[in-house]
Amino acid sequence: MESVQLAFEEYGDLKNKPLILLHGFFASSRNWRQMAKQLAKIYHVYVLDMRNHGLSPHAAEMDYPLMAEDLKCFMDSHQLQKANILGHSMGGKVAMWFALNHPERVHKLLVADISPVSYHHSFDKTINALMQLPLDQISNRKQADDFLQPFIPELAYRQFLLQNIQLKNGQYSWRIDLEVFYRTADKIIAFPKLESIKPYLGEVLFLMGENSTYLDEPAIKTSFPEAKISIIKGANHWLHIDKPAEFLESVINFV
Repeated sequence: MESVQLAFEEYGDLKNKPLILLHGFFASSRNWRQMAKQLAKIYHVYVLDMRNHGLSPHAAEMDYPLMAEDLKCFMDSHQLQKANILGHSMGGKVAMWFALNHPERVHKLLVADISPVSYHHSFDKTINALMQLPLDQISNRKQADDFLQPFIPELAYRQFLLQNIQLKNGQYSWRIDLEVFYRTADKIIAFPKLESIKPYLGEVLFLMGENSTYLDEPAIKTSFPEAKISIIKGANHWLHIDKPAEFLESVINFV
């Protein structure tokens, strides 16, 4: 299992307890900067770019065992024997798989709006739309947004996705490898089989958005019997964006 050396951003005093943040699919460490800066008043915060995201290396394969191994190698290289780990969506699945396989490396686990199950939605439409974007013909992000609008109607989601384009030498390009995303997306909406995996008996908090559809309490309790589940009212899947104050308070109170 070949790991990659993850890019990261770092905030706070090294004397404080470590807290590792793991972002979701199509996101990166930059999406968590404001939250990380708030958490850094109390913790030493590492915000990772997962493989194929942000500034981390591209790799042909992407699944949860591989990403959990990336996390383990990151902790090893930074002499972090144990850490608090917070993951959102895809990052939450990485965090769960890591905790199930390396429970001794986790102090407290926080999972934001995801459950340890395979879902049935698809990213194909989104990725196909991004692949069709004629980057060689656009001169600003507004043109890119206008092109994507018929395929991806939600403005906030389009703007989130377009954070993955970069301007170099006057030419826009994707920071992410859409071919890899397309080929591995089914592994991202899935979750590895748990038949031979023992439940994680440590402290876990699942923070779920009231208006989200990702909560599967029976699955959570099966693999994480000590889990606490907290619903953030008025929040959707992006609960740390929808309700940042409530999210921050919940994290601090738990950790």
